[in-house]
Amino acid sequence: MNYQETTEWLFDQLPMFQQQGASAYKKDLSNTIALVNHLNNPENKFKSIHVAGTNGKGSTSSMLASILQEAGYKVGLYTSPHLKDFRERIKINGKEISQDYVVQFVKKHKSFFEQNELSFFEMTVGLAFQYFADENVDIAIIEVGMGGRLDATNVITPLVSVITNIGLDHTQFLGNTLELIAAEKAGIIKPNIPVVIGEYVPATKNVFIEIANKNDALTYYAQEREIQDLPCDLLGDYQIQNKKTVLQTIEILNNHFTISEQAVKDGLLNVVKNTSLLGRWQQIGKNPTVICDTAHNTHGLEIVMKQIQKQKFNQLHIVLGVVNDKDLGSILPLFPKKAFFYFCKPNISRGLEATSLKQTAESYGLIGVVCNSVSEAYILARMEAKEDDFIYVGGSTFVVAEIN
Repeated sequence: MNYQETTEWLFDQLPMFQQQGASAYKKDLSNTIALVNHLNNPENKFKSIHVAGTNGKGSTSSMLASILQEAGYKVGLYTSPHLKDFRERIKINGKEISQDYVVQFVKKHKSFFEQNELSFFEMTVGLAFQYFADENVDIAIIEVGMGGRLDATNVITPLVSVITNIGLDHTQFLGNTLELIAAEKAGIIKPNIPVVIGEYVPATKNVFIEIANKNDALTYYAQEREIQDLPCDLLGDYQIQNKKTVLQTIEILNNHFTISEQAVKDGLLNVVKNTSLLGRWQQIGKNPTVICDTAHNTHGLEIVMKQIQKQKFNQLHIVLGVVNDKDLGSILPLFPKKAFFYFCKPNISRGLEATSLKQTAESYGLIGVVCNSVSEAYILARMEAKEDDFIYVGGSTFVVAEIN
């Protein structure tokens, strides 16, 4: 198989959460344990940081990777989902894994994958771990896919665990209260491994305290820090808290690595350059201003909508698409009624039909037109917008992927 055939097999062979939803979720780590044993436990051959949370995982992971790169280290970065190319998920010092490595890894282990009915995510985690081990990275930042306790990444023993925040997302898998979701995310807390909590509310803090105490894990609460707000090329308002989380984590890592203040400053200023992170309050146009953002749940969208209201513009245009299991009742009230909407369906099987989205949105006073695709919606918004207008593109990672 060539690279395209290999990735198509990875996507099509077995269900994948980002394409299929609930059918891809496995409530067990036995497959991953069998896989890493089959690979001779590559996850034990490099140092790691484990990052969980409802929002901010990708930004936090990328900031950490950028800082460690600026400090002179060889840094692996595993994130999900990707925007354009599967290889975006697995990088070393910002460079994506080669197509040939992906092809050869799948070819070598394909029969094992099939015999054990491994999921897309389990196979991808194994690929990342093997690649980082083969390339002798100094450290790898490993982002949780979903949840924590039962996530396929949760077979590593990191130098530090990080939980960015807790919000109501993926409730069909993780629970429908903040306490239940916090317990799932806190499943990455390991015995005697320090943990950084980015943000908490009283209910979630109690969960973190209980689980950390059971594991004798020293806990640091980043939101309680008073820090100098260092400049960063990730411009979303939500990055302020992510930076606190990162700086607290770097303090702990200084027990294992040499990370200068200059490396921290340069790392924060060069996140996009060093890691190619996209879709976080990303400006993709001027006159009119065009911003895209992958925020897709209440916690993330609330912050983004507030940031939009801070901008100066005449008319607001919003290109909006979502997946079909999204709780529209929790997110649509966050959008401003004065905006004009271009409703669209992201080009995946889980995408919600634009006509359905428009119908529900109208019940919340959101007015707009139905478009046949994300690209059509974006083109129409650009045509309709004047120079002093503002265009926002979002609602789903998959929508942002199609215009990037």
